[in-house]
Amino acid sequence: MEAFDKALERVVTALAYLASAIIPCIFTMIVIDVSIRTLGVTPPLFTSSVVEYGLLYVAMFSAPWLVREKGHVAIEALISILPSSVQTALAKFMYTLCGLAALLFAYFALNLFLEAAESGQQDVRGVDMPYWAQFLPMTIGFFLVSLEFFMFLMGLRHYYSYDLSEIKDEV
Repeated sequence: MEAFDKALERVVTALAYLASAIIPCIFTMIVIDVSIRTLGVTPPLFTSSVVEYGLLYVAMFSAPWLVREKGHVAIEALISILPSSVQTALAKFMYTLCGLAALLFAYFALNLFLEAAESGQQDVRGVDMPYWAQFLPMTIGFFLVSLEFFMFLMGLRHYYSYDLSEIKDEV
C-alpha cells in the first residue's frame, strides 16, 4: 500500500506543478488583455474563455495536493476537547464521508465527460473548446481527492492533529 501511496504522491505532485504553471499563463493573459483594452484596442475574444478554463484546471489539479498537504481548512477547537477514542472515530468518519463525496463527484463528472465526448459538442464562446474539456479536470481531480482521503482512512497518514493513528505507530 505504501508503494501505491508513493505513486499517488508523484501523480498528485505532478498535477500540482502543472496547476502552478498555468497560473502565470493566466496572469499574463489577463495583463495583456487589460493593457490592450487600456490602449483602446479590442482585445482577443478568447482570453476570458481560456482564463476560465485555466482557473478550473488550477482548482481541480491542485485540490488533491492540498488534501495531501493538509492545506484545506479544518476547525478542531470543539473536537479537541473530546476523548481520543471519539476524536479518532470522528476522523475516520470524516475521511469516509469526504472520500465518498469526492468519489461521487468524480463519478458524475466522468458521466458528463463521456456524454460530452460522445456527442462531440463544442463550448462556443470566445474560442471553440470541446465540451468534455470542462469535465476532464473534475473527473481527475475529484477521483484523486477521494484516493487521498481513503489513504487517510487506511491510516497511512493523518489529517487532523487529534488523529493519533500515526503517532501511535511512531511510539
